[in-house]
Amino acid sequence: MTFRTLTTLTVAATLTAVASVQRGSMPPVALAPGNETLTGVDGIKVGHFTLPGGTTGCTVILVDGDGATGGVSQRGGAPGTRETDLLNPLNMVDKVNAVVLSGGSAFGLDSATGTVKWLEEHKIGWDVRVTKVPIVPAAILFDLPIGDNARNHPGADCGYKAVAGASSAPVPMGSVGAGAGATVGKMGGRGGGSMKGGLGSAAVRMPNGLVVGAIVAVNAAGDIIDADTGKVVAGTRNADGALADVRQLLRSGALIQRRTAAPRAVENTTIGLVATNAKLTKAEVSRMALMGDDGYARAIFPSHTMGDGDTVFSLATGRWDGQADVSLVGALAADAMAKALVQAVTQATGLPNIPAVRDLKK
Repeated sequence: MTFRTLTTLTVAATLTAVASVQRGSMPPVALAPGNETLTGVDGIKVGHFTLPGGTTGCTVILVDGDGATGGVSQRGGAPGTRETDLLNPLNMVDKVNAVVLSGGSAFGLDSATGTVKWLEEHKIGWDVRVTKVPIVPAAILFDLPIGDNARNHPGADCGYKAVAGASSAPVPMGSVGAGAGATVGKMGGRGGGSMKGGLGSAAVRMPNGLVVGAIVAVNAAGDIIDADTGKVVAGTRNADGALADVRQLLRSGALIQRRTAAPRAVENTTIGLVATNAKLTKAEVSRMALMGDDGYARAIFPSHTMGDGDTVFSLATGRWDGQADVSLVGALAADAMAKALVQAVTQATGLPNIPAVRDLKK
């Protein structure tokens, strides 16, 4: 089959999908059979560890074998990250062994140290002849006001235990790992109550075997919106407990009146990862991260604020032999991420005075 034929087939498939959406039906994409989460991507495992008390923890995304090509998109105004510079396509290292998502604010970055230790013990990492150096980017969210998290935050032992328990089974979701202490809907200031965030995951499998998945711990200042319906799922609440809809509060000017102060830096932050089984270059996987980050803009309002350290990592495991079009992979990544964000809040369990979606009156 020639390159021109492949291109023609790709364009035809895209036009068919678009036409299907315009007719009101879903495009010909099915969720990964038996596993609708990130671990539906070949070569990816996920492990959580939730600290005693159940209000903080960390999540590790582990790559089988020698690692995967990695990228990152960091668009929030208050990031807390580790090893993101090496993911720049201009820089040398082109394989990632694991990615850590953690609660605990800057303290939580120590979780990656434990993951590095586990990988070193298993002789996994970038080969420098005298040893193998594990490549483990990481990002954190701010959950210190929840429970006893100001003193009980994730450390190296959390990252070690999470990676040791990593599995290719469907990803457990809700109030676990990095999402255990996450909250959403903090744009209303003192005039509105927040809700429980959490950790979510989703994946799509194309008929040709291409798989794209996402995982995310959502701790956003804004509301969480179902991108398919446009309806608010979780977020700022009115005094009666009903969802307020920050979009309407902002447009009407009511948000300015009810807020006494903006969310402070690093007190929010949504951190996640998109992955595919396609073969992508370092530049392409960076583009995938950038496009996957659009899932935040679709499902969080507002996103990428000065008080959010929003970060999206990306991985390409290269286990699929098909011809990958990074534009299509990126589009699917954004779709998977938007779905994962909704899963994060709908699967979460509430805390005292911080209800989850399941606690709202129908």
